[in-house]
Amino acid sequence: MASRGIRDRVAIVGMGCTRFGEHWDRGASDLLVEAALEACSSARIDRDAVDAYWMGTLTSGLSGLMLSEPLKTGYKPITRVENYCATGSEAIRNAAYAVACGAYDLVMAIGVEKLKDSGYSGLASGGGIPTDGTQSSMTAPATFSLLAPAYSKKYGLDRETLRRVLTRIAWKNHANGARNPKAQFQRVVPPEKIENAPKVAGMLGVFDCSGVSDGAAAAILCRAEDAHKYTDRPLLIKALSFIAGPADGAKRQDYDYTSFPEVVASAADAYAQAGVRNARDEISMAEVHDCFTPTELVLMEDLGFSRRGNAWRDTLEGRFELGGDQPVNPDGGLKSFGHPIGASGLRMMYEMWLQFRGEAGARQVPAPRLGLTHNLGGAPGRCVSFVSVVGAN
Repeated sequence: MASRGIRDRVAIVGMGCTRFGEHWDRGASDLLVEAALEACSSARIDRDAVDAYWMGTLTSGLSGLMLSEPLKTGYKPITRVENYCATGSEAIRNAAYAVACGAYDLVMAIGVEKLKDSGYSGLASGGGIPTDGTQSSMTAPATFSLLAPAYSKKYGLDRETLRRVLTRIAWKNHANGARNPKAQFQRVVPPEKIENAPKVAGMLGVFDCSGVSDGAAAAILCRAEDAHKYTDRPLLIKALSFIAGPADGAKRQDYDYTSFPEVVASAADAYAQAGVRNARDEISMAEVHDCFTPTELVLMEDLGFSRRGNAWRDTLEGRFELGGDQPVNPDGGLKSFGHPIGASGLRMMYEMWLQFRGEAGARQVPAPRLGLTHNLGGAPGRCVSFVSVVGAN
């Protein structure tokens, strides 16, 4: 049975986001404070008005003390959450449900990661946690690189065409990021440079992989009927879905690396909550988890934006570009905006906040009706997936 959802019962009334990138001279505390204060200013409140906090981080700190000390929150409940790369979205989900159930009136979801001076390269395969031995020891780029040849084989797409598709995805997201003053990478990258970049794993070159970043983002949430106290342009939550899959992809003979079943399930749940019947026609724009270019390709089909085996055509035809019918990652996505793990899900929502307020500047999508954010964590066949649907009305 799908979750009942909290459609139109919770509103986002303020948001803040740091620039993502290399912050060698700033710690996680500095980034948290910047994002939190910007969010409070956006909602026209003092930090003392916030009743409770949900803070997401994967590796940059432990417990609510990581936030209470620098932000000087006093004696307030702060819950630290983690769910792989979907940690920021998990903070939003928990905060929203706390408001919806009536436990609190005004809450903050905030996420942060400080990766650049931690020694994290983006190529680590993880470790230190006992497993049953069935998990892959490959790096993230290597694991996600398996999506490309699998898609090519299943749909009869020759390698040259597939390479053009992946290049178009990377080019699009860099072009969008070039319009974003808070993105880590703000430069258009020519297709030939993308195609000839040094290889990282399989078909994936440097420009097929998301950046390793520092950054933080935050949201202020309240009940929808109270939103007018803080803003005349709230962002209404239509659906929130979080799925943890059975993690059995590597054990199954029928798993073919051309889909994320967890994404399919979370999308179906979110669409049921929001009353969306045709995502291709009803979702105006999306922020998706483009950790690697073939991931975005597969997600277009898992989210129902393209028919199975047709996302590559839609990509080459420009459907998902800023001037297309269904812009995807208008802020540059993980690829160009960056990927400080605990903040990424909230950064996606920050773009929705700007877009629905008409404040996205050169990357503004005209008259959006519904927006979607998608955030996953883990690896193909073994992941968690979050999907939200939001709107202004």
